[in-house]
Amino acid sequence: MLQTECIGEQLSFQGLEQRRVTADFSAGAVTSDGGGLLLREVAEGSRIVRSFAECFEDYRDQEAIEHSVAELVAQRVYGLALGYEDVNDHDELRRDPLLATLVGKADPSGRSRRRESDRGNPLAGKSTINRLELADPEMAAGHRYHRIVCHTEAVDRFFVDVFMNAHQTAPATIVLDVDATDDPLHGGQEGRFFHGYYGCYCYLPLYIFAGDHLLLARLRPSNIDASAGALEELCRIVAQIRDRWPHVRIIVRGDSGFARDEIMTWCEGNGVHYVFGLAKNSRLCAAIERQLAKSQRRYHQTKKASRRYRDFRYQTRESWDRSRRVVGKAEYLPKGANPRFVVTSLSKAEYTAQALYEDLYCARGDMENRIKEQQLDLFADRTSTSWLRSNQLRLYFSSVAYVLLSELRRVGLHGTELARAQCSTIRNKLLKIGALVTVTVRRVWVRFASAYPYKAAFAEILANVRRAYYPLRA
Repeated sequence: MLQTECIGEQLSFQGLEQRRVTADFSAGAVTSDGGGLLLREVAEGSRIVRSFAECFEDYRDQEAIEHSVAELVAQRVYGLALGYEDVNDHDELRRDPLLATLVGKADPSGRSRRRESDRGNPLAGKSTINRLELADPEMAAGHRYHRIVCHTEAVDRFFVDVFMNAHQTAPATIVLDVDATDDPLHGGQEGRFFHGYYGCYCYLPLYIFAGDHLLLARLRPSNIDASAGALEELCRIVAQIRDRWPHVRIIVRGDSGFARDEIMTWCEGNGVHYVFGLAKNSRLCAAIERQLAKSQRRYHQTKKASRRYRDFRYQTRESWDRSRRVVGKAEYLPKGANPRFVVTSLSKAEYTAQALYEDLYCARGDMENRIKEQQLDLFADRTSTSWLRSNQLRLYFSSVAYVLLSELRRVGLHGTELARAQCSTIRNKLLKIGALVTVTVRRVWVRFASAYPYKAAFAEILANVRRAYYPLRA
């Protein structure tokens, strides 16, 4: 973060032999986020941030404003991507000419601001950013302060469009991972309920991913079933995907919370395959009793985990209207029996029982890593406003920051040692670079720290990004 105002007090530290070690805050235009220029290259090439900004409607008097919606949205997204989770951080960040460059301010020095008190501060402060988040769509047109509206339907389409735009041609098969998780709450937020499984007051957001690509982040109250609303979201997403890719094969994957008859029946009627976990019960366990006994004997002989699989047809007594293929895993571990089940529409010819469970179903665990990235590294849990609507908008901002970093990973880091790096690693190694920023009439000079240890990787990643988006200029 930039520090431009001098603090006169000198700070003293432990000496170095005969030398005193002192410090102050007089370096001027120095930023710790020099690597953010990589994010700007990705954002400009992919149009991710601009497309997200187009999902907002601005009712403000355009003659009276200095910060456009596109600039405000970009400032918030870049701030999250660079590690600044709180709106309050922007009262200091507003001075940063590097962040102003990322946002696209024509004057990143801020010297041309209308008010004398604002000069030197090219970006918006916390109050303006706060107004961006708190608008009520039904009142925005006539509200005195909160006059910028986010259209959620447009944002929902935006995430799917970004996913499809990342492919030059339609893939043969895509897997849609669906999952719910907890978002703990510590105040009196709208939609706050106690959840027995998680043992806290929380929201219960619904996520849908396709590989690393985030397609949905929907904030929900926690007094509902994990699958609530999932069918409607799948209908919308599948329709949007097939509108552009009519022949793509789609597989929906999720844990036992989504093995609901209405979801599976819809998939079967719309040419969508599925593989879901299935909660164990006495009938299912009885179906793999022989395999489990063999696994137990094998474990006692070898003292190593042993597992076998059984493929069979199964129908619940009341909740399912038809029988379906179920694969049971009869596993015995040092802690004892560990029977597991999945239900699927995929045939035995496509996936054997073992391949279905180990290669296809278990791969959904990677989605949980993506959710953790988005929640922990991009601050998706900062849902502290009073209203569900504004907390959903905060989740959108966090999601777009994740999408931007994920796009940098996909395009820039491919083929490098950081190709599978998590968002926090990308931020720490590539974005958090100390740099001196000098703004002149014709140029923004960014001089990185000479001791930066990843110079070669940084140059390679920039070259990858430019080849991907600007092949004629690379």
